[in-house]
Amino acid sequence: MPLELVCPRDRSALRDGVCEQGHEYPVVDGIPVLLVDEEAPTHAACGKVEQLPPPVREGIDPFVQEVIGATCGRLYEHLIAGLPEYPIPELRLPPGEGRSFLELGSNWGRWCVAAERRGYAATGIDPSLKGVQAARRVADQLGVDAQYVVGDARRLPFADESVDVVFSYSVFQHFSKHDSLAAFEEIGRVLKPGGESLIQMANLYGAKSLWNQARERRFREPRTLFDVRYWGPRELQHELSRRVGPTELSVDGFFTLNPQPTDLALLPARYRAVVHVSEALRRVSETVQPLTFVADSVYARSRRG
Repeated sequence: MPLELVCPRDRSALRDGVCEQGHEYPVVDGIPVLLVDEEAPTHAACGKVEQLPPPVREGIDPFVQEVIGATCGRLYEHLIAGLPEYPIPELRLPPGEGRSFLELGSNWGRWCVAAERRGYAATGIDPSLKGVQAARRVADQLGVDAQYVVGDARRLPFADESVDVVFSYSVFQHFSKHDSLAAFEEIGRVLKPGGESLIQMANLYGAKSLWNQARERRFREPRTLFDVRYWGPRELQHELSRRVGPTELSVDGFFTLNPQPTDLALLPARYRAVVHVSEALRRVSETVQPLTFVADSVYARSRRG
């Protein structure tokens, strides 16, 4: 069952884009656009996409192709013009058994597809209309029943205690810390008691992370909206524990922020080697916990009490 949408300002019920308090929201191409004008953009803007090309039934949709490289990281940049298939990752969560799954920053919907295939009822939210339109096309092409909405992680258009699982990957590392904390508060609000969140973040102390900070900005503060914000693992654990619930950290990967073993066949040999080494170290980290604190990409799993 899809999640019921509410007004992101007052959380009253929505009907045809109008809430009970009279706040109005546009519906573009059948997609609710539930952004709040008084909030400054985080890292993406909602823009109307004109004259969409016809969808395809086989191969990669050209409309989707251009956004994949931008969301899957540098390992995939060489594939922007020639992906043989959609890179759908493996979701490190137990079977969904029909539980609700909310992805924050879903863009073209790869993790929602993974969640639906894992048995979840998936909803994706993203501030980019183009990203949501791409996600709908991918879902239709792959036969995936997922719901998508344009919205802001700091003003989620969902009722209190209405979601079983909240997930986000490679999103909050592009938010300012102030905006990330506002989104963490919202995660805690919408999760059901006993529900959990799984959030991927860039680790301040990873080897590649330290190299990037030194080489690209000499450890200065980020200068653009899309620059990566690196969190210390204890800081991340503390802030999520305060706003969502008890939080544990685990390794996502080393030497890259998007190491997906499911995509090995899509990568050239030098990148496959990076992913193989990353996976080997990740498995070691399951018994050697201190490795978590030097991983480049970490997962924070929080459970609401």
